[in-house]
Amino acid sequence: MIHPPRWFRHSSAMALLGLLSMGANGPMVAGVPTRWPSLGDPKHVEHHPGKMIWADLVTPDLVAAERFYGGLFGWTFEPIHSAALVYAVASFDGRPVGGLLQRTLPVGEQRQPAWLTYFAVRDVDATRRIALKEGAKSLSGPTTYAGRGRQVVLADPEGAVFAVLASSTGDPSDFLAVPGEWIWSSLLARDPARDAAFYQKLFDYDVFDVPDDDGAEHMLFSSDDYARASANTLPGNPCRPHPHWLNFVRVTDAGAAAAKAVALGGRVLVKPHLDRHGGKAAIIADPTGAPVGLMEWSDNDGKGEAK
Repeated sequence: MIHPPRWFRHSSAMALLGLLSMGANGPMVAGVPTRWPSLGDPKHVEHHPGKMIWADLVTPDLVAAERFYGGLFGWTFEPIHSAALVYAVASFDGRPVGGLLQRTLPVGEQRQPAWLTYFAVRDVDATRRIALKEGAKSLSGPTTYAGRGRQVVLADPEGAVFAVLASSTGDPSDFLAVPGEWIWSSLLARDPARDAAFYQKLFDYDVFDVPDDDGAEHMLFSSDDYARASANTLPGNPCRPHPHWLNFVRVTDAGAAAAKAVALGGRVLVKPHLDRHGGKAAIIADPTGAPVGLMEWSDNDGKGEAK
């Protein structure tokens, strides 16, 4: 599902800590779907620790979210029927890309909707122990779900929220994303080098310091000879001031996609701009405020790790 550009330059999003603390068990624990889509091929199980393999949107309006993301990316949705929650699986061209969970904000709450990023691991409990030892906090779980696997939601030492999942059906194969699929995950941190060391211990990443003349730090994470994600300096005047993970969907034209997002009721947080890989990137917010990135990518750029 995640298919790697060589590096990423600029992004903006928000932490999920407030949303996750709304319930004692976090967004995916109280009333979990009884059937999950297969993430990998059960006949040929693959494991790619450190790869982004899933994302869940926590939103107060599932219908509006489906209308927006369906119109923007061509995603389709399958409702998961449960008395305990309102949830839908989003797919693109028959492949599951994420989930949408409806959760109403309590009266007076100012927390915005957001996407929660899941990274693959082999052993959730061992990963959690390492994370806690290195200064992270456990927000939800670990919990095992039939047909899904075992997962836990964590906040890294700077407070950026993410989840790790040991999928019971294995991880998706490494292949280049097509337009409409997730292509990249970027961490915005106050100290990217420090956070890079944390994630390296969790996922055994190879970490590359990517030089730039903008004065900010850019760290590239890779494993299995594939670039997986990046850590970048949190801008001084970001749209979302807290350290956070932000996921990008591949698009054929970032400018056209940003304009379409506005027409569908969203807004532009970071205008389309040239990225270090030569294409354009932008950051938008859906109609309820959840940020998501848009990224162009040429098939000729390849999918291996940066050298």
